Amino acid sequence: MVNIHEAKTHLSRLIERVESGEEVVIARAGRPVARLVPLARRTQPRALGTLRIARSENKTLVGTGLPYESDGNGSDEEACEGESS
Repeated sequence: MVNIHEAKTHLSRLIERVESGEEVVIARAGRPVARLVPLARRTQPRALGTLRIARSENKTLVGTGLPYESDGNGSDEEACEGESS
């Protein structure tokens, strides 16, 4: 357990301890008020989505009601494949 003054003075050292797996409790006037703990790391990479524009017959984006405006080249849907959302 470390007091707040010590935690402010030696934050970099405390972070190094936490990165090595240790938990650090910070106290005010001898009373615990906070705990520094390592963040859980992802074990698997995040899956990226695919953005696809879908148009309805009435020139709106499907499911949104928002107007759809083409850039005029006719390949709007294909151009968006593979982009992450």
